[in-house]
Amino acid sequence: MDLLVLAKEAGLVAVGRISPYVPDEIANLQESEVRLIAYTTATVLVLSWLWSFLFREKSLFERSKDFFFGTLRSLPIVGAHIQGEVSKVLDDLTNEEAFRARKGEVFTNQLPTKGLEGQQVVERAEEMEALLGGADWKNGRVSGTVYFNCEELSKTLCEVYSKFAWSNPLHADVFPSVRKMEGEVIQMTVNMFHGTDQCCGAMTSGGTESILMACRAYRQVGYERGIAIPEIIAPVSVHAAFDKACEYFRMKLVHVPVNEETRQVDLRAMRRAINGNTVLLVGSAPQFPHGIIDDIEGIAELGRHYSVGVHVDSCLGGFLIPFMEEAGFPLPLFDFRVSGVTSISADTHKYGFAPKGSSVIMYSSHNLRHKQYFVAPDWQGGIYASPTIAGSRAGGIIAACWAAMMFMGRDGYINSTRKIITVTRKIESSLRDVPGLFIYGRPNVSVVAFGSKEFNIYRLGGALAQRGWNLNSLQFPSSIHICCTLRHAEDEGIAETFIKDVKECTAEIMKSPGAKCTGSAAIYGMAQAIPDRSIVKEIAWGFLDTCLTAKR
Repeated sequence: MDLLVLAKEAGLVAVGRISPYVPDEIANLQESEVRLIAYTTATVLVLSWLWSFLFREKSLFERSKDFFFGTLRSLPIVGAHIQGEVSKVLDDLTNEEAFRARKGEVFTNQLPTKGLEGQQVVERAEEMEALLGGADWKNGRVSGTVYFNCEELSKTLCEVYSKFAWSNPLHADVFPSVRKMEGEVIQMTVNMFHGTDQCCGAMTSGGTESILMACRAYRQVGYERGIAIPEIIAPVSVHAAFDKACEYFRMKLVHVPVNEETRQVDLRAMRRAINGNTVLLVGSAPQFPHGIIDDIEGIAELGRHYSVGVHVDSCLGGFLIPFMEEAGFPLPLFDFRVSGVTSISADTHKYGFAPKGSSVIMYSSHNLRHKQYFVAPDWQGGIYASPTIAGSRAGGIIAACWAAMMFMGRDGYINSTRKIITVTRKIESSLRDVPGLFIYGRPNVSVVAFGSKEFNIYRLGGALAQRGWNLNSLQFPSSIHICCTLRHAEDEGIAETFIKDVKECTAEIMKSPGAKCTGSAAIYGMAQAIPDRSIVKEIAWGFLDTCLTAKR
């Protein structure tokens, strides 16, 4: 009320001051008419402030939660206790095998005074690899991460890369062959997803950048429609790259739930979340946590009805699902054959078997692709234009990606898909019969996620780690998964050993299902239970600091 009174008085004063300069009709307004103008002005200002306060990138609930926990942590006793606990967790993390210093390990923090000979450099690199070790990915003990299993392919890619190691597609006139290779990679991938003549795309450094570019394009669509903070609606299972994109590009990500049984996005919830600020609906094919393909046709129907873009995130399975029908595993439609799908992301560096650092983002039209571009027409250094985030890009990676696709061919990808899906279905079927475990949904592609209603599932993850397995721990809900690759598929003994180890470890855990977690599994479970997520962020910052630090 006080605010309205002040606004009224300010309005009366303002009207009085400008009265000599306004027409008589306005200057002779009655007090009641002036009061009406003042109240109207004040109301508009208050409503405008209220709107900007309520509708931001973060919801009012999230901001209130941040304020509450921030205030709590500012109390000396509470803050000091929390910081002490965070430090303990970080100490535990830095003592993990990946960061622990080995006997005889040498740390290089200064450039060598005199450069080493080439062979010396190679020997130093080999010594470092032998000393530090790591998970046994060569023998299929790792979930995902390294997807191929062909020595001839590896040699081919290295040879092609070496020929284009110094090339840069930023200079298309200097390296026309790399420009041609990039165009061919894009077009081959578009055709895999049944794109029309209007469909197009761009190569990026990975799935995250592909998603960032798509979100940037839809943000521009929103800006052209006069939307200050464009919104993306996606299932809670969608990749975290969408969170990153919204933080980078000042967009709002609206998460909607998934069906607890199928793990597919809840289309009714998605429909309810659509509003005038919505520029994009997202579905995964498949999603990373549980390997489930969302109902892309249902999402596209919503996109058509509300004139909103639809993105299919196929970064994980982009070089599996286009070949599954020919491999004997048909799927519902998921690509540009679905009317309403306007963009798709697919990683070439996963099941495309290209080296790390390559992905493709595809669009249904050139106009939409233009919105991801950056152009600085007035720069003193000349007209600067780049299709993606980076300016200079590694032509060697593009050439090696092209080489991988040419080496594999359609038949090669169909065969690898058949092998990978077969071993995935075998693992899924076997784990469904393990007492104490259950499988999340009906995995469509190469991921099998499992949990337990009897015991803390992270105990199983820890037990399998002790047997040499490196799996992915998931949260909300607690679960772990294995992402099957060609290494798992071409050696039957790997899958058999995994199933055997899961059965034996689970049987041992079921002898005392209520026992507590220990080690890194306990840390992960604890992090999931922390209500103040800023503490989890702080732990993650410490972890990243450790990754980027050379010991002195």
